[in-house]
Amino acid sequence: MDAERLRVFLHSMEEDIPSWLADVKRRAREAGVPVIRTEAESLLRFLIRTKRPSSILEVGTGVGYSALFMSEYMPEVGRITTVEKYEKRIPEAKRNFRESGREARITLLEGDAAQLLPALEPSFDLIFMDAAKGQYLHFLPEMLRLLCPGGLLVSDNVLRDGDILESRYAVRRRDRTIHARMREYLYALKHDPRLETLILPMGDGMTVSVRLGEDAEKWKA
Repeated sequence: MDAERLRVFLHSMEEDIPSWLADVKRRAREAGVPVIRTEAESLLRFLIRTKRPSSILEVGTGVGYSALFMSEYMPEVGRITTVEKYEKRIPEAKRNFRESGREARITLLEGDAAQLLPALEPSFDLIFMDAAKGQYLHFLPEMLRLLCPGGLLVSDNVLRDGDILESRYAVRRRDRTIHARMREYLYALKHDPRLETLILPMGDGMTVSVRLGEDAEKWKA
């Protein structure tokens, strides 16, 4: 099976995004700013339409594309809180939120998630993790605190373009810390009794974790 042909075919079946959202994506790509892949869009759209979350937390705003994407498919009464510490991207994110008319639905918190997350109150119906990959493991305790029972934790880019499969000695020295932390993160997701997790080899790898209730935790443990 030709993986590239299959990918192109599957992309051709995807639902078109609104033109204003496509413009945000185009500008980001032209500026060299990474945005979520088509596979991530498909998964998020599916989960949001089926879960219908009223509150979403995103860790890693970038220029705001993924927050705007999620806002398009969540209920109108829903609200998104998104966290970004890279100062150069914050003004563009604010502009995108303003020009799209979504300022009232999306709250941008500026600063380090490690400092901001402890001040947030539970409970979020969906959390989208798309920040610095080496920090996923450090953020996990706060994610578990903030996620409501039955809520979803979605993590992007967990396979690191396939590097996660390699021995640490087969990846570049500068990437070895991220490689080790991501492996630990995936192990933690799969073995934490509070979560039920799927690791999906789509895009650059994604996970979907469900926050279990107390009864389910005891059963899993």
